[in-house]
Amino acid sequence: MRFRAPAATKYRITARIRAQSALLACFACFTSARADTIVLKNGHKITASSVTVSDGKVTYQTPAGEMSIPQSIVDHIDKNDLTYTSAAAQAKVAAVAAAQQISIQVQSPAVAPDNGFGQIAALTVHDDSVDYSYLARLDQQVRSGRPSDIDEDSAAHHIAAQYFAAKGDTSSAIDQYKQALVFAPQNTGLLMNLAVLYLRGSRFTEAIDVLEQARQVAPNSPDVAKLEGWAYYGANKLDQAVAEWQIAQKLRPDRDVADALAKAERDKSEEESYREGETAHFDLKYSGAATPELAADILNALEDDFHDIASQLDYTPPEQIGVILYTDQAFEDITQAPGWVGALNDGRLRIPVQGLTSVTPGLAHVLKHELTHSFVGQKTHQRAPTWLQEGIAQYMEGKRSGPSAAALLQSANQGATPQFAAMEGSWMNLSGNSAAFAYAWSLAAVESIVSSGGMSDISRLLDAVATAPSTEQALEQTLHENYSDLATQTVRYLQSQYVQ
Repeated sequence: MRFRAPAATKYRITARIRAQSALLACFACFTSARADTIVLKNGHKITASSVTVSDGKVTYQTPAGEMSIPQSIVDHIDKNDLTYTSAAAQAKVAAVAAAQQISIQVQSPAVAPDNGFGQIAALTVHDDSVDYSYLARLDQQVRSGRPSDIDEDSAAHHIAAQYFAAKGDTSSAIDQYKQALVFAPQNTGLLMNLAVLYLRGSRFTEAIDVLEQARQVAPNSPDVAKLEGWAYYGANKLDQAVAEWQIAQKLRPDRDVADALAKAERDKSEEESYREGETAHFDLKYSGAATPELAADILNALEDDFHDIASQLDYTPPEQIGVILYTDQAFEDITQAPGWVGALNDGRLRIPVQGLTSVTPGLAHVLKHELTHSFVGQKTHQRAPTWLQEGIAQYMEGKRSGPSAAALLQSANQGATPQFAAMEGSWMNLSGNSAAFAYAWSLAAVESIVSSGGMSDISRLLDAVATAPSTEQALEQTLHENYSDLATQTVRYLQSQYVQ
């Protein structure tokens, strides 16, 4: 995401100029309030104001705005006498999130037979490892002409695949499904599970190929149509995505499909008259308000950025990335984003370019920022928290913490240190000032990590985020520090780097 500048100074992002005063105002409001303490089951604490518990969530106020965490991870709350109610705000946040971040909602279809599943599971995975000799024996039995063993073989490979997937070893999980399909090529459960892994890895073309095989076996399966809709949407093929989701809805109405279909239909309607362009890594659509020359310049800039980011993050997205260039009004209508958002990446780069005829320095920053989100999201299988996403995106576009360092240090001296756990979720509900606070601390944290260990530490952290149970555990695995340590390190970095 990106701060939106006033119309007269589009892409000359004024949030940086105003950051210090905005941050100071935000900190003053927070530090004057009485604080509650949320004590998590893992021992960590969150200092916040106006804590409430409702519908299985603990909601609270921080300098980054209103946040919420599952009640299941909270041990207890040390609370003062202040109260806060925000049902309307929560409803607004939910509506924005639904409109903006429709994620792939898929379940792993059942594969294993009902009878003997527990025994097969115990023989396949034990002592925290896969028993390859057992799998090889099953494969050999099937090769020897014992088709009755196919179900057991399929179940065992499925169990091994799910074990590897849980460990974050997607490549090994895919290999297990491919091996199972050698003997059971018409097993729709195996095919759909393999497609799910491809979808989560943004390998949309491969997912489509597998799902077409599943369709030959089960032409009236709503699950196949649902997954194929996601695959086509990820591959920037809106017509096919809409058609698949319409089929899925006719076969079995589904709320997730309904939301995705509505979003795809809005995109399709808006983009029907758009012109197109593409390169090896990008599939671009642009309205008549943008010139072909601007579209070509943007594609060239994105290609340069692609190679730079791939080198620094040690990752290359496997498919073309969608890019949509809008008028200002179309951007607002389609994204329904808060006013401070000046561009958006929800799997496709959505960028308003009204009035521009070339790639200005400001637009260049926006392009690299939003493209970084695609890399970070795909490298982590969409598990990177918002603070890490936005911190890396700002760093990669060239932004640094100098203009906001004094305000951040003043807030830290007043006790308002960054609460990274509170900045993991969506920021769509934040005010402009609160967003400035969250962006500034996120950039400072990433700067401090790079200063200490270089971009290789960022790359290793992203790899760990893709597999670890939580971001904080990924931090501990790779950098040997928790969120509290990172906050301390960030403050020390700002002090040493920017205070003379």
